[in-house]
Amino acid sequence: MTVQKNSLSIALFSILFGLIVGAIIMLVFGYNPISGYVALIGSAFGSMQNIGGVFTQMTPLILTALGFTIAQTAGFFNIGLSGQALAGWVGSVWYALSFPDMPAYLMIPSVLILGTVLGGLAGAIPGWLRAQFGASEVIVTIMMNYILLFLGNDILQNTMSKTIKESAETTKQVGSNASLQVKWLTDITQGSSISTGIFIAFIMTIVVWFIMTKTTLGFEIRSVGLNPDAARYAGMSAKRNAVIAMTMSGGLAGLAGTIEGLGNYLNFFTQNGSPAIGFDGMAVALLGGGSYLGVLGAAAIFSVLKIGGLGMPMTSGVPFELVDIVTASIIFFVGARYLIMVMQARVSAMDEKAAVATANKKAANKIVKNDNSHQKGGE
Repeated sequence: MTVQKNSLSIALFSILFGLIVGAIIMLVFGYNPISGYVALIGSAFGSMQNIGGVFTQMTPLILTALGFTIAQTAGFFNIGLSGQALAGWVGSVWYALSFPDMPAYLMIPSVLILGTVLGGLAGAIPGWLRAQFGASEVIVTIMMNYILLFLGNDILQNTMSKTIKESAETTKQVGSNASLQVKWLTDITQGSSISTGIFIAFIMTIVVWFIMTKTTLGFEIRSVGLNPDAARYAGMSAKRNAVIAMTMSGGLAGLAGTIEGLGNYLNFFTQNGSPAIGFDGMAVALLGGGSYLGVLGAAAIFSVLKIGGLGMPMTSGVPFELVDIVTASIIFFVGARYLIMVMQARVSAMDEKAAVATANKKAANKIVKNDNSHQKGGE
């Protein structure tokens, strides 16, 4: 309970300090921070289309953050979420376009499973290398990001059939049988690209919470992450759990990429760099502080900043790049959680010192009163 409170307070302080840094920068460059932040909130929630955009942004962030949280719980730092998401994205779109006549009730489950499996395989490789040879999962996953990025572009440009490509740089859009967008959601949000993927993300949050907190597998993953030697002494296989945790982490990222491909963009196109959803998902997980509700809240905050920031230049003149500064500042203060914990400790110590001084003063006054009453009684 104390850990959760500390994580929540650190997250709140990080957000507050990030907003303060953004406000200072606005003042330095001659912008009004109050009007800037009002414009940000107004843009994010000013229309149903923008609200739909917030949920669209949230969807992959929730899934990649869940994936990072699982790996982190097992004691690993999965930097390869972007590549794993890309694996699910490429594979699911390719499959969907290759079978355009498959009915939706078969297509949708199969592409979601395929994307999850491809992401899981991309996560299992660095997990296995770490378990078998002690290879650093940080270095391996970073390299895997580049491998999957160039492999995905090569598949699009040189392997996919010309019949499913719009040009050398992009595929055709998937058919309605494979699209995760539904008319009633699109109508409610005035044509936004929100999809049923948001419901999948919420469901997976509950599933991951249940697995990690209520099952033997989750207990073993947490035990290995806390103390591998003690877990091994208790009969748990650290190597097996390492592979399982990284596979689960990659699978969730692959699912995020699948939803991006079939729920947001509806196609695949040449990527100039690894998808940002992987790195943003890491930031969301860190801000969430290991709490699954915290992941949902952090994903919402990042999405509001992203969508709201698009409208800031038009209404307040504040450049969109300032939102990136605020986001980076929040991540910085999350990373500098030690400083926040020191500040909290000092404040607590000051409060405790003040409480002790007040108690001593009251005790001294009480003693004086008692002495005076005894003296009066003696007289």
